[in-house]
Amino acid sequence: MFEQTFQNIDDILHKDAGCTSELDYTEQSSWLLFLKYLDALESDNAAEARLEGKAYSVILAESFRWESWATPKTPDGRLDHNAAMTGDDLRDFVNGKLFPYLAGFKQRASGPNTIEYKIGEVFDFLLPQATKADDLKTLQTRTFYGKEKKPLAYVIEIMNMILHGIEAPNVIHTNTLAENIADIQERDRYDVIMANPPFGGTERKEVQQNFPIKTGETAFLFLQHFIKTLRAGGRAAIVIKNTFLSNTDNASTSIRKLLLEGCNLHTVLDMPGGTFQGAGVKTVVLFCEKGAPTRKVWFYQLKPGRNMGKTNPLNDDDLVDFVQHQKTFADSAQSWSVDVTGIDAATYDLSVKNPNGGDEVALRSPQDILDEIAALDAESAEVLATIRGLV
Repeated sequence: MFEQTFQNIDDILHKDAGCTSELDYTEQSSWLLFLKYLDALESDNAAEARLEGKAYSVILAESFRWESWATPKTPDGRLDHNAAMTGDDLRDFVNGKLFPYLAGFKQRASGPNTIEYKIGEVFDFLLPQATKADDLKTLQTRTFYGKEKKPLAYVIEIMNMILHGIEAPNVIHTNTLAENIADIQERDRYDVIMANPPFGGTERKEVQQNFPIKTGETAFLFLQHFIKTLRAGGRAAIVIKNTFLSNTDNASTSIRKLLLEGCNLHTVLDMPGGTFQGAGVKTVVLFCEKGAPTRKVWFYQLKPGRNMGKTNPLNDDDLVDFVQHQKTFADSAQSWSVDVTGIDAATYDLSVKNPNGGDEVALRSPQDILDEIAALDAESAEVLATIRGLV
C-alpha cells in the first residue's frame, strides 16, 4: 500500500550529495518512522485512558511529538503547512534537538533485567497463551531483552520488534562485552538466549579483562558471556563459526571445556556454506541447557540440496527433517551422536565428522560465480561513480 511512497522518499534521499547507499540514511528514516508509530500509539493509549476515566502521561515531550513538528493542525483541524517544519528549520530541529533527545530517550526507556517464566520465549508462538491481561503485560514488557552496540543495528532492531507487536522493546544501546561477567548476578540472568555474535571481530585488551578466558575473538568472548548469563535450566541457541569446534588455541580449548562441563550441549547443527552472506566461513548452531554437564552430543548435518545465496536463502522447509529427528536425537544419514567420554580431554575437539560419510563439499556452478562477479563489478562501478562526483 505504501511501497510507492517509500520508494519516492528513498529516491530523493539516495540522490542527496555524499550518499552512497541506503545505509547512509536508514538510521534517520527508521527513527522518523518510529516517531510516527509512537505518536499513533500515544493517541490510542490516551483515548483508551479517557474511556476508562484514567489519567494518561505521554512518553514523549509535547514538542517532540509527530503532530507538533511534522503535522501540526490549524484550529479547524486542517494541516498547518506554515507551522510544519521544513528545510533548514527541520534540519536544525532534527540535528539540534530531536536526535539528542532520542539518544537520552532510548536510555530512559530501557527496563530492568528480569524475565518471567512460561509466557515469553517467542512472541508470535506464545501470544495465543496470553489469555489474561497480566499474561499479555508480561509478554509485552518483561519477556524480550536485547543489547546492541552498533547504532544502525540498534535502530533496526527496535523497529523490527515494534512492527512484530512489541510496543516498548527492552533493548539497550550498549557494548555487552564492556560488562565484567564477574559482576553478573542472578537478577541479570535469562531463561532463553538466542544469539548470532559477530564473526571474526576483535576486542581491545581492556575488554578482554572482563573475562576469565582471555581472547581477542569477539565471538568467543560472547560465548563466555552467554554461559554466565544463563539461569540454571536456561537454554541457548548460538550461531558460531564451525572452526570453534576444532581450533587448538588455548582460548578455544578452554571455552569448549567450560561449555561441556557447565552446560548440556545436546545438539550441534552443522549449517551449509553460504547460509550467512558475508560471513566467509561455515557456521554451526550450538543448542545447550545450563546446569548439568554434557554426556552426549547429537550432530545434524543440514543438506538443503542446493547452494545457499542471497536470492536462495534457507527456509523453514529446509529444517523440517532436523526438527523431526532432533525430538528423539535419532541417528540417520545426516545425524549421529558422540559420547563425551570419547572426546580427547586435552583438546575437547568437537569437529563435525559424519561417520556415515557425506562430507562432500557442494561446489558452486560457474554461472553462479560469474553472476556474483558481475554483481560485484556493478556495485564497484556505482561506488566509483559516486566518488568521482565528489571530487
